[in-house]
Amino acid sequence: MMMGHAKTEDIEIFLTVLDTGSFTGAANVLNQQVAKVSRAVSRLEDTLQCTLLNRTTRRLELTEEGHVFIRYARESLNTLYTGEEALKLLKQAPSGHLRIDAASPFVLHQLTPLVGEFVQQYAHITLDLTSHDNIIDLLEHKTDLAIRIGDLKDSNLHARLLGKSKLRLVVSPEYLHQHNEVTHIDDLSTHKLIGFNDASKLNSWPLKTPVKLNFHMTGSSGETLRQLCLNHQGIALLSHFMIGEDLKSGRLVEVLPEAIVTPNNREAIQAVYYKNSAVSSRILVFLDFIQPRLTL
Repeated sequence: MMMGHAKTEDIEIFLTVLDTGSFTGAANVLNQQVAKVSRAVSRLEDTLQCTLLNRTTRRLELTEEGHVFIRYARESLNTLYTGEEALKLLKQAPSGHLRIDAASPFVLHQLTPLVGEFVQQYAHITLDLTSHDNIIDLLEHKTDLAIRIGDLKDSNLHARLLGKSKLRLVVSPEYLHQHNEVTHIDDLSTHKLIGFNDASKLNSWPLKTPVKLNFHMTGSSGETLRQLCLNHQGIALLSHFMIGEDLKSGRLVEVLPEAIVTPNNREAIQAVYYKNSAVSSRILVFLDFIQPRLTL
């Protein structure tokens, strides 16, 4: 009996099961029923005439055949998709789905103002914007491109530096009218400071002179901190890309501009994607479009 040819869709589903660790996880990511995911894997095993996964009640494990197959499966699918993208580039019309993830302030203040012009120029690309303030796994969330703030340590990713955004200590004029002046770094210890509630490294401000910082209020995202500042709750350290318009309008003012060490490891704005990404044409036209238009 001769071995048949595996369907591309079945291979994609099989890889998603591995990436998510379960049939249920793959079904959620692919927006399919668990039964369909299970059938696809069984069909792939029937086609290849071997067992790829050992299924237990606790977890899934690759068989020896599965380990062999997965090495070629990923490479083959990527080659196929890259060929499809190359053909689309020949027509100068990148198309398809592009899922982009970034921290909520970056999505709100940098990306959403640009998408209208982008979709006019690239009408065949469908954008899907998501916001996660913590670093996510691109494979698990089926994300093609992520915008990350700060130094990058993941060697499995392509990185493109979009620019640098300075950190600024900001506060509302109304808050300053009701409290003492902020003229020296030491003054920070006597003021209401706003920090992050689940990111201790973000509450370690890169000050030229160390000062004990006491945060009287915290939030889970930079946008929350910005809103607290706008509502006169205290002083926060925020990236310029999210408060540039606030500073121009006078809704917020900067204090102690010389107090922050620069450059520092929170200034870099980087676009990251997997090295074997098969959506490179969509990613590249998006990055080429937004980079000169960003106001970092």
